[in-house]
Amino acid sequence: MQEDFRLIVDLVTVLAAATLGGLLATGLRLPAILGYIVGGVVVGPGGLALIRELIQVETLAQLGVALLLFVLGVEFSIGELQKVRRIALGGGALQIALTVALSTAIALVAGWVDRFPEGIFLGAVLSLSSTAVVLRCLVDTGQAESVQGKVMLGILIVQDLALGLMLAVLPALDQPEAIGVAVGAALLKTSLFAGGAIAVAVWVLPPCIRLVARTESDELFLLATIVLCMGIALLTEKLGLSIEMGAFVAGLMISEVEYADRALAAVEPLRDIFATLFFAAIGLLIDPRFLWNHWQPIAALVALVMVGKFAIVFVLVRAFNYSPRVAIAAGVGLAQIGEFSFVLASEGQKLGLVTRPVYLLVVGTTAATLMVAPFLLRGLNSGFAFLNRWPAIADWLDRADVPVDDRVEQIANHVIVCGYGRVGQNLVSLLQGKGYQVVAIERAEAKVQLLRERGIPYVYGNCANAPVLKAAGLERARSMVVTTTDTLDNRLCVQKAIALVPNLDIVARATRDGEIDVLYGLGAKEVVHPEFEGSLELSTHLLLRMGESRQAVQSEIAAVRRGRYADFRPDVVCPLPSPESLNGRPPEALETAP
Repeated sequence: MQEDFRLIVDLVTVLAAATLGGLLATGLRLPAILGYIVGGVVVGPGGLALIRELIQVETLAQLGVALLLFVLGVEFSIGELQKVRRIALGGGALQIALTVALSTAIALVAGWVDRFPEGIFLGAVLSLSSTAVVLRCLVDTGQAESVQGKVMLGILIVQDLALGLMLAVLPALDQPEAIGVAVGAALLKTSLFAGGAIAVAVWVLPPCIRLVARTESDELFLLATIVLCMGIALLTEKLGLSIEMGAFVAGLMISEVEYADRALAAVEPLRDIFATLFFAAIGLLIDPRFLWNHWQPIAALVALVMVGKFAIVFVLVRAFNYSPRVAIAAGVGLAQIGEFSFVLASEGQKLGLVTRPVYLLVVGTTAATLMVAPFLLRGLNSGFAFLNRWPAIADWLDRADVPVDDRVEQIANHVIVCGYGRVGQNLVSLLQGKGYQVVAIERAEAKVQLLRERGIPYVYGNCANAPVLKAAGLERARSMVVTTTDTLDNRLCVQKAIALVPNLDIVARATRDGEIDVLYGLGAKEVVHPEFEGSLELSTHLLLRMGESRQAVQSEIAAVRRGRYADFRPDVVCPLPSPESLNGRPPEALETAP
């Protein structure tokens, strides 16, 4: 068989195995990622050995990681990075340093390695977590925009950026006098690259993107986007940094251009295909027989890694004044070893920093943690909902320092606006224009600074925390509006507000169809779905232009709202729960991950 044709057969085999694995996993209500990995195991060298061009498949899988991080860069713009810069930079750097130090000490004491450089190398491998797995799970569970989601992604980005520095330092580990030079060279390269990227993003990229956009050709726009992503990724590879770092920076660059949404829409289908290939490629590296024969040391390593990294991340996130709930979620999400550890481990083996048996143990441990991680991330919401049954535990989970504007204590009969994003800002402006008193609850530092500048009374914290709601004067409030996009926080906010003030008038924003009935059941007096409201406004305009009477149109629109948008949701066939039926106890809906 010709080599080119062999590669095509291998790719089709891997994708087919991933598809079947994903279908099986979805049918069993398991994460699809797990099915992709298992599919790779089945057709890989450790399974049926149907794949021969392993290196070429892995190369294409790396393209999937690059596209995944490119999309992450587009969505996670520089403005979003600013919101978590303290925990991302400070917490991310400390997490890597503490993991390396702890792993080195344990490895030397346990006899896994004989030399100090080998211990540092092993710690570097264990310090990295999987951006691809965590990002996919956060998106699937609706937590990507949550506080814990942003904290996790901020730390993961710092880990990904640190990979280039680690790769630069590896050859110098056996020469302590050369480490300083290697680190300095890597930092210089990174600084020069960052400066060049900023210059290109400001002066070169916008006119180039506009030029391509004027052609009105989707094919050309997609090609230009891919060339930008992979071109910058290859440039970082030539500089001795990582391809993944370059792809992420390319995404950040295009995120500040007005055509970012179009680039996202163009690349996402390709990203999904190649990202699936990446997860299947992880399975190709797994040897089930080796895992079976060495299950005891691997199980011990998995437990050590997951417990150790959870403890480190939990302590660091709490040290940055986040609530225990956010710290637990971040600790669970980062308690695994990432896909880039495979790259680091391979380089370490080539340099003689790790023996073959230790390398295989690292690969086995990494694979095991990656397979366990989706289960843990998927179970976070259900776990928190279970713990919320006990008031003492729920209060501890939400415990955090609550900075409060001094004016809040003198305010009564006011409206509490949870979230000062675009919707929250518009609401506050309208309410204040009518002479109503407003207190905003916001957890993003940049938005809090905006509240200070505009002289709006505020409480700094998460609206899902009972102490924050109390600090906002919930008992004295006239109404509360929940505008945030975090599904779980919206539920908890409404639930805890009703528990504190049972008859409070609450208007909540639903981000998903299934949230409408849940929020009504928790006690919200009105639930608004932005997309459905957009449909109603468009329908109102069209019907009036087509000659329908205003009274008839308004009556029909009001009926749709009274029916909780049931006309727009054909899947709603069961009676809707009343608020009274769920007040006073945690609803079963809270136990289901969004």
